[in-house]
Amino acid sequence: MKNRTHFWFLGTLGILMIFSSIQGFSQSIQGDWLVDNQQRSAQVFFDSDSQIRLDNGLIRRSFYVGENLICYDFKNQMTGEQLLRSPLPEAEITINGKRYAVGGNIDLKEKAFFKLEWLDQVMSPSNHFSFERYSQEKISSPLDFKMVFWPYEAGYGTGTKLTFWFTHSDLPGLSVAVNYELFDNIPLISKYLTIENKSDSDFFINQIVSEQLALVEEESAVVGSTAKMKKNHQIYFENNFAFNNAMHAELSDQATHWLSDSSYTSQVNYNLLTPAIAKIFPDKGYGIELAPGEDLESIRSNQLILDSYDRERNGLARRKMYRALAPWTLQNPIFMHLVSKNDEEVYTAIDQCVDTGYEALILSFGSHINMEDDRAENLNRWKTIADYAHEKGIKIGGYSLFSSRTISPEDDVIDPKTGKPGGAFFGNAPCLASNWGLNYLEKIKNFYQTTGFDLFENDGPYPGDVCASTSHPGHTGLEDSQWVQLNLQKELYHWMNERGIYINAPDWYFLDGSHKIAMGYREVNFSLSRAQQKILNRQNIYDATWEKTPSMGWGFVPLTAYHGGGEDAVLEPLNEHLDDYKMLMMQYYGAGIQACYRGPRLYDTEETKQTVIEVIDWYKAHREILNADIIRLRRADGRDWDGWMHVDPTREEKALIMLFNPLDEPIKRSIEIPLYYTGLSNQAEVSEQYGPAEVYEIGNGNSITIDLEIPANYLTWLTVK
Repeated sequence: MKNRTHFWFLGTLGILMIFSSIQGFSQSIQGDWLVDNQQRSAQVFFDSDSQIRLDNGLIRRSFYVGENLICYDFKNQMTGEQLLRSPLPEAEITINGKRYAVGGNIDLKEKAFFKLEWLDQVMSPSNHFSFERYSQEKISSPLDFKMVFWPYEAGYGTGTKLTFWFTHSDLPGLSVAVNYELFDNIPLISKYLTIENKSDSDFFINQIVSEQLALVEEESAVVGSTAKMKKNHQIYFENNFAFNNAMHAELSDQATHWLSDSSYTSQVNYNLLTPAIAKIFPDKGYGIELAPGEDLESIRSNQLILDSYDRERNGLARRKMYRALAPWTLQNPIFMHLVSKNDEEVYTAIDQCVDTGYEALILSFGSHINMEDDRAENLNRWKTIADYAHEKGIKIGGYSLFSSRTISPEDDVIDPKTGKPGGAFFGNAPCLASNWGLNYLEKIKNFYQTTGFDLFENDGPYPGDVCASTSHPGHTGLEDSQWVQLNLQKELYHWMNERGIYINAPDWYFLDGSHKIAMGYREVNFSLSRAQQKILNRQNIYDATWEKTPSMGWGFVPLTAYHGGGEDAVLEPLNEHLDDYKMLMMQYYGAGIQACYRGPRLYDTEETKQTVIEVIDWYKAHREILNADIIRLRRADGRDWDGWMHVDPTREEKALIMLFNPLDEPIKRSIEIPLYYTGLSNQAEVSEQYGPAEVYEIGNGNSITIDLEIPANYLTWLTVK
């Protein structure tokens, strides 16, 4: 066995150092991690000279080092359940067309469960990479980022990183690092591979299966369609390889594959088709030529372990995950979406932002900005405008379209079926690795460097298009086209985060630097009446915040005509529809969600101006709790009250409740308010709007019942301390 002496020394030392803290550690896992605010540190334990454990009191992942390294234990300590039914090698890599496993293997006849006494059967077949050493360090963010908007300060999740290094005698100079990152205070572990080429030869990396887990099945079916069978509910995968324009994590995921296991012969399904193995890999492969001195990082697989079937609880857990993995998304600037025809309208909008307390201005699609125009005249013009905005304390940004357009036969993506332009997600699109695409990236960077713009609204290239061209300078051919294009876009977003540039993009790039996405909406709905829009918007808010934090989604308020519609659909003139304007603002700001207030101005009269100021001042006064996670109370249906509640057990203001009345007459209701996720257990001080506090005793169901009246076609709000 390799490095046994090394492990024995560190294992013994680790045990002596750690045993003294085990008592306190076991106590720290009591309670509920979502509300108790206890510290649960991620640590590496050396349980013996051959066993290593990653543990934060919520989840545990254990490894055995014998003939090779193998993961034999993945435990949900919140429920006490084991996730693994059988060990598998750490990963699989296809190099120069040949498949290699990474780590050890156990050839078991029975794969429904695993006993620890079987660990001495770990093997290392000749086609497997063998374990060499390990290293340990603190977790660090995969990208540098600056927080330039509220809340200004937020850090990447903390924890410990454990790396196992593997080599293969047939591939000298090539090493594979299997990286595990276990986070503090959250049942979250990330895994990814790094392949380093320190040889004098090129290696072609066809494919990387960076994770493979033989998981306990969720349910059994003797015969029938196993495609409809539930997957293991205790583990949620989210990878930084997501696109599809779905604006939804699961539908955007392009790397998680639930597969059957024909070697699991004791499963109930007669055809052995139960989805009992989860693997992480891209369908199209990597297709990367790894030259001497280069390294390649695989897809990052983030694995959140869940302790419930409850959708709200699991959604809360996921939102906590985003706060750890993508803290840049917590920035939530108050911005206007300007439709401009000339520079003067931009100056006016900047002044109106200053007057009303807005923080940023984005020149919307259809405006007169063109970031691809790299003439000095154009760049100087927008720099002058940006300088004016900055002098006034306003950040400024603009819109740029990439996809849904055609450039030329030489620069568009080439359909592998026809060998001609076309076949893209939106029919035609440029290839980001073409001459035009590479120049586009440089033009965008040059525009931001020269003008000092602060926000980037990037419409594409989001769908993950492939390209069969062999003449584009940025990629070799079809095999590497998707991977290369995706990483070119990620590099742009990383570059922008380093400079504090805020990114609004229409696909799921949160884990690589984008900040905001649409909550999800149907554009033609904004041609409906204002009365209908208000209810539909509240439905969208309710539905979109199951898994997103408020800051991750944007809504839409068309101040002028959008996708048609009659006079009852628009807000302009604003002073003539002031009640609707205020209601729409209160809905969105009351959800902590920034809407795209799209039009030429924020106000048209002094009364309108004061109304906007009133709402913005209210939002800023409660900004912390309004950006906290949402608990759903009742979905809008136009028949009775609806609403939601923000909760944060770590703050003095534990909750803020928004309640709406869609009816034409006031309503009196007794409404039960669940307070479990506020962290309160005995009493709650509740104030309706600016009224006096009333003390409520919290019942055994962790809830209180409030009697109140909600005005016709309006709302009320309450705070809880």
